[in-house]
Amino acid sequence: MKIGILAMPGVQMLDVAGPLDVFAEANIQFGKEVYRTEVIAVKPGPVVSSSGLRILADTVLHKQGRHRLDTMLVAGAPHLTHDEPDPYLVECIAYHAPACRRFGSVCTGAILLGATGLLDGKRATTHWSVAARMKHLFPHIQLEIDALHVRDGKVRTAAGVTAGLDLALALVEEDLGREVAKRVASQLVMFFKRPGGQLQFSRSGEVGVSGRSALQEIQRWVLANPAQDATTAVLARRAGLSPRHFVRLFQREIGQTPAAWVEAVRIDISRKMLEAGSHPKQTAAASGLGHVDTFRRVFKRHTGITPAQYRRRYAGTDDDNAS
Repeated sequence: MKIGILAMPGVQMLDVAGPLDVFAEANIQFGKEVYRTEVIAVKPGPVVSSSGLRILADTVLHKQGRHRLDTMLVAGAPHLTHDEPDPYLVECIAYHAPACRRFGSVCTGAILLGATGLLDGKRATTHWSVAARMKHLFPHIQLEIDALHVRDGKVRTAAGVTAGLDLALALVEEDLGREVAKRVASQLVMFFKRPGGQLQFSRSGEVGVSGRSALQEIQRWVLANPAQDATTAVLARRAGLSPRHFVRLFQREIGQTPAAWVEAVRIDISRKMLEAGSHPKQTAAASGLGHVDTFRRVFKRHTGITPAQYRRRYAGTDDDNAS
């Protein structure tokens, strides 16, 4: 099975090297060469990655003569978060990808795939930081922003950077079975199935103050007093408005309900407290999320992991008694 990874100038090195190492290890664990990998460049010459490292590609992408690939993956690049996709590159991908048994992307490579139209009507994912851009550019894609990787028909997409390893491991499991994939994960010291989704790493939920001055005053009060009663009725009373009018105004100015905004604030505050080493019970009370069981459910809904798991991961604690 020939695996081709497309690396454009400015590519994220790990988007290329990570999956390549997974496929190389799969050959070792399976006992023979079942995968042949190649790096595909956009033009002749070394590909300079975003870190400055240079890649000597095996072949160059053209709009003619099919690259006989089993699987084609488009690696991401930081500049794709704001630059327009190269039309020639998009045409080349649109020409070659459908001829493969399966094709996909790692990280922001999904933007290039999205520009081809090949993801329209498909479930897909990308890095959390470009999710809003993807939704705006390609509204017909069913974006699953919390997923580490997504499979839909011939399409395989990975969330970002290290999630490329998760995707490659999933492809190995598809092709060679669970036991081989488990041995690959063990040898590479990586999760066979990583706990939680990518929103545990996201910083897009950090809440600021916006809207007209009257609403900003309310928002600043909530930010300063997260443990205080902040129901819609209480906030409306502080603003001197009826609850119905307050909700309409808040949604129009802020883009979400007061209750949703308050919950996001409390989650944001609780993440910072957990990262600083605060115990989940203390965090639940101080952030305004109430009883620790309620806090656990709400936090997991937002991040995909429990407060205790988050605390261990980001504060370096190892407290098995945490909730």
